[in-house]
Amino acid sequence: MASIAIDGPAGAGKSTIAKLVAKKLDYIYVDTGAMYRAIAYELVKTGVDIEDEKALTDACAKMKIEIKYEDGVQQVYMNGENVTPYLRTEETGNMASKSSAKAPVRAALLDIQRNMAVEHNVVMDGRDIGTNVLPNAETKIYLTASADERANRRYKELTEKGEAADYEKIKADIIERDERDMNRDIAPLKQAEDAVLVDSSDMTIDEVVTEILTHV
Repeated sequence: MASIAIDGPAGAGKSTIAKLVAKKLDYIYVDTGAMYRAIAYELVKTGVDIEDEKALTDACAKMKIEIKYEDGVQQVYMNGENVTPYLRTEETGNMASKSSAKAPVRAALLDIQRNMAVEHNVVMDGRDIGTNVLPNAETKIYLTASADERANRRYKELTEKGEAADYEKIKADIIERDERDMNRDIAPLKQAEDAVLVDSSDMTIDEVVTEILTHV
């Protein structure tokens, strides 16, 4: 089975690009961020203190995460409940950034992710796919964009949905999340030595997809 790893910071467009690349190649797209967000959503819902390692380990042991494809679209189930609609809130995203640095959370997902790559041709995106989850992936991409561009994309995404958005706050959150992701003790965000750097700041979505496909 073949695997493509796409890593990069929050807001770089990894999910959008990975889905399109997977579709072009007829691979399965695995959104690892959605898995971490599912755990984060459950932690927020149940009020678990993520600084309490025993409580966090116990909570993760009770969680059953499943990835299903319904009409070709990935759905994430937590303990039998489809939690996909709740994964993209700011609260869930911020908790995911904090909780994904914790060993019990990473351990809970590592085997699931690796097994998917053994059973299927996959495009997998996240923070540490090429460095940690799939170190032997045939193609590794590090997809990034400037903090200004990432904040601008998020701002447009929210305002187009009719939601209130503060550009400066979004940018500050992105910079803070980058700092947290890059400096965590376990599997920090970094470009794998054998990954191709793709800076999408001044590229269209189609241009990024085409660029990645030339490296596959």
